[in-house]
Amino acid sequence: MLLIEYPKCSTCQKAKKWLQERKVTFETRHIVEQNPSVEELREWIARSGLPLKRFFNTSGMKYRELELSKKLPDMSEEEQLKLLASDGMLVKRPLLVAERGIYPGFREKEWEAILDE
Repeated sequence: MLLIEYPKCSTCQKAKKWLQERKVTFETRHIVEQNPSVEELREWIARSGLPLKRFFNTSGMKYRELELSKKLPDMSEEEQLKLLASDGMLVKRPLLVAERGIYPGFREKEWEAILDE
């Protein structure tokens, strides 16, 4: 498993601790130092079955600063992917990349189900 995180993010810290407590083996990747590429995002979104909007950090300062809630509806999927790939702070975190799926944000019940399978 790969945990894409922003180390200063409290939710990311909570998710990391949660995985460690369950003795889950995972790698970490700093979302700003190594933000996801367009190709990675395209693959992850397809595998997740989730809408592209779920991969945006809608509560982030950068999202609000760029007024993306107003702009995204008029952008093509390709433009949105390029925007996400341009700045890791726009990506919903933590992002768990697992064999069984892709999980943006830390939802304990969802993550628990992954481990139970």
